[in-house]
Amino acid sequence: MGGFKKFLLRGNIVELAVAVIVGATFSGLVQALVADLITPLIGAVTGGRQPDFADFSFTVNGSQFKYGDFLNHLISFLIIAAVVYWLVVLPMTRLVSLFDHHKEATTKQCPECLSDILAEARRCAHCTVVLVPDSEKPAIADPR
Repeated sequence: MGGFKKFLLRGNIVELAVAVIVGATFSGLVQALVADLITPLIGAVTGGRQPDFADFSFTVNGSQFKYGDFLNHLISFLIIAAVVYWLVVLPMTRLVSLFDHHKEATTKQCPECLSDILAEARRCAHCTVVLVPDSEKPAIADPR
């Protein structure tokens, strides 16, 4: 029971639960936006009558294909995806790049085997070549 209690009280599980609840609520809000505002707006632009996408369908050999509800969900998905991208993904990407920009390199590439090794290493752990620190490398003479 102790391990289960630790699992439930970890910060990640609580944050995930909050995110799911907020996401479900936001999804309902966007569904209402599409059904009550965007769909009538499309109807006003396309013909003056308020379309109900849920009634859109076509029939092939006696089978009815109702694609209207799919259109409502597709519009809702596109709105939710755009909001998540603009309000979550872009700011997080900028924040991560800001922190990564100031972080010093902790690894470098071995000139012989091209494997990643610690920046302070004096010998490659993979091919055992002796590495010369940048401060001890000879300066390249100007060929002129």
